[in-house]
Order: sequence, then structure tokens, then C-alpha cells
Amino acid sequence: MTRLSAAFAQAHPALVTFVTAGDPTPGATPAILDALVAGGADVIELGMPFTDPMADGPAIQAANLRSLAAGTKTADILSIAKAFRARHPETPLVLMGYANPMTIRGADWFAAAAQDAGVDGVICVDIPPEEDEELGPALRAAGIDLIRLATPTTDAARLPTVLDGASGFVYYVSVAGITGLQQAVQSSIEEAVARLKAATDIPVAVGFGIRTPDQAAAVAKVADGVVVGSAIVDLVAQHGADAPEAVRAYIQSLASAIRAARMEEVA
Repeated sequence: MTRLSAAFAQAHPALVTFVTAGDPTPGATPAILDALVAGGADVIELGMPFTDPMADGPAIQAANLRSLAAGTKTADILSIAKAFRARHPETPLVLMGYANPMTIRGADWFAAAAQDAGVDGVICVDIPPEEDEELGPALRAAGIDLIRLATPTTDAARLPTVLDGASGFVYYVSVAGITGLQQAVQSSIEEAVARLKAATDIPVAVGFGIRTPDQAAAVAKVADGVVVGSAIVDLVAQHGADAPEAVRAYIQSLASAIRAARMEEVA
């Protein structure tokens, strides 16, 4: 069993959390990652800063700019990941970002470097499944899950292509837009998750626009995982290097809500 499969095999839906590597500085990121684990995060997505984060809203765009201004390089991100793996041998770590930083030195180089750093999965926002050969074979050869994105516009004709070669979990982007601005209505999330789960045995995690414990709990009643990103990034923006305690407390509130929601479903 991999770290990712173990995270989704627990008695409660997985809390998947996102922060941008190097925000506010590369030196501050490790303590923020530790706070995510301490608060109860089951999976951590570590964002790779990029100059043109087209899928992201203002909060994560600003985090990318802060990170790049602090001088964050790919080598720093891999170093952060490797040190995290040494401190937290069981918590899954996923690199999330855009094609250019992942492929500029070649897919094989990136896959080998990610494997060496103890990375469990990769989400590449701007390589569509139809272009899987750009990154997918190298990651799979290195034993790294390629996590695919499904959206409200992923129709029945395209869904098999999205799922082909996917592993780890399917990230359902619940709104057709950029991160952090709005949340989909619960009924549409329920319908989408049911459709995805009918098509695959891979766990389905839902993200975009989830900020409060109540929102997380509602999604946890139907999905295998709940993804929260922009709200955490906002805390980092607000508190800077002093963010870890605020992040830990916030994550704890989400984790508690998710666990309680699943207990209600079982009862």
C-alpha cells in the first residue's frame, strides 16, 4: 500500500491541504508544512511557484509572486520535500504546478528528482491527458502517482481519457474557473462525485472554494477527500513566517469537521 492509498483508506475522508513552496520564504515553508501535519492534514500538496499560474485565483497568484520574489528555485522545492519526508515518513506529499518547471530539464530528470525527494504524486495543471507522454510515463516509471483533474465540463466522452493513466486520486475541480473565488452548490458536487465514482475505483477528492469547516463537512459526506488551498494560503499571507500556529488551528477545525461528518453518515 502506498502512502496515498493509505491516506484514503482511513475511516474518514482525507483532508488534502495546499500551500505554495517558498511562501513567504523557502526557510519558512518547513514549519508551515509541519503545522499542516500537526493539525490533522492527511495529504499535502506543495505548490511549485510559477510566473503564470493560469488556473489560480488572486490568493495563490500572490503566493507564487511572494515565493518567486524570495528566490525560490526548483532545487529549493525538492530540498523542502526531501526534508519533509525525513520528518514525516508516512504523510503523502504531492507536487502541484505547471508544465514548464516540471519538464524544462526533461520529464525523466523531474521524475527522478521527485522520487529522490520522497514525493508521492504530481498534479500538472496544464498538461492535458491527451498529452500524457510529456510527463506520465516518466512519473509512472518512478513509482509516482499522476493525479488527474476532472471538472464540471468533463463530459462522458472525455472522462475515460482523463481516467486513463490516472492514479493516487482524482481531483474534482468543483467550479469551472480559478481557485478560491466561489464554491459549487452541494447538489452539483454530489452529482459529479457519483458520476466519477461510477467510472473509477480511484478515490475522488473535491476542491476549489472550500474554506469553512461546514463546507468541508458537507463535501466529506459524499467525497473520498476534501481539498483546501486558498484559505490556507490566505493565512500565510496574513501571518507570514508566524503562520504555523494559525495554520495548525485552522486545519484542526477542518479535520474535526470532516471526521464528525463521516461519523454522522455511519450513524
